[in-house]
Amino acid sequence: MVEQGKRVLVIDDANLVRLYYRKALEEAGFEVDEALNGIEALEKLTENPVDLLIIDINMPQMDGLTFLATIRSQQPPLSSIPALITSTEAREQDFASARAAGANFYLTKPVSQDVLVEFSSLLSGKSG
Repeated sequence: MVEQGKRVLVIDDANLVRLYYRKALEEAGFEVDEALNGIEALEKLTENPVDLLIIDINMPQMDGLTFLATIRSQQPPLSSIPALITSTEAREQDFASARAAGANFYLTKPVSQDVLVEFSSLLSGKSG
């Protein structure tokens, strides 16, 4: 279990993915919020700070890389929120684009619950 109060924002347009991530993360002790795309995520971040972003790349309105680059161009604390990219894209070019946008780590979907929780705990600074 992670320490209470660690907040994660899951940004993915797929409802089933968000539900799967929410279940795994809440069972591990995280507080979870969700956004359907980068625009909604930006709005949510102005309302509530988070300790970790889990971001899909391919989304309507504002994709994950555009969202992440936007966040990284802001002042702290927004610019320093750890970001975990999860995507079905698995080319070296995709990894490089994510790094250039400011991702801390990149996982290729499907992501197991154990791996999701492990990397979320590591990136958010949660103790296990």
